[in-house]
Amino acid sequence: MRILIVEDDLVIANGLVRALSQAQYAVDHVTDGKQALRAINDDVYDLVILDLGIPTMDGLQVLAQLRQQAKPLAVLVLTAREDVATRVQALDLGADDFLTKPFHLEELEARVRALIRRSKLGSNLPLQCGNLKLDVANKIASINDEAIPLSARELNLLATLMMRVGKIIAKEQIMESLCNWDETLGDNAIEVYIHRLRKKIEPSGAHIRTVRGLGYMLEAEHLSHGHESP
Repeated sequence: MRILIVEDDLVIANGLVRALSQAQYAVDHVTDGKQALRAINDDVYDLVILDLGIPTMDGLQVLAQLRQQAKPLAVLVLTAREDVATRVQALDLGADDFLTKPFHLEELEARVRALIRRSKLGSNLPLQCGNLKLDVANKIASINDEAIPLSARELNLLATLMMRVGKIIAKEQIMESLCNWDETLGDNAIEVYIHRLRKKIEPSGAHIRTVRGLGYMLEAEHLSHGHESP
């Protein structure tokens, strides 16, 4: 899961980046509205945490442009403004949730989990392929309801694949879902993570197929094809 934080208060921003990174999200940070729109146009995010009082273009303008472009991502608005009119305006422009400063990190993290669950699943039901299940919000993968140990990157990789079961996902898309701007992964590293995850989910009836030259696909075992790569 990849999150963009749009916040010009560096104390707040650094705290959010640290907390959400520890919660196993890939997190990027920008400080003004124009940077935010450029980042969202250049990369793929699951959630934007958007402060309203930012330079160059305020948060409401950013939000309006995002919704005009029909960007399929959740937006959690942060603001020091407590008036009802601002909250109503943000929600009318398409904000998915609203949090007033100061706030508790625990509450923000809970709202992040709820928004990602709602936007990706449309319900509280886990993702499933074969006997493999993934609770996206709580980051728990299981086979026949028994949890399997996955690293943070393996969980993010599995979520990326399970949200598009039966569809090819390019290596570039996988890399974007696993890394923030300060990190890079080469093709070999992606292949290593695919190999590790493939072995861990092998008993589940779900299989990661390599589609040569295109990327990877998660599918139920009975749908796999004979020309797949190992």
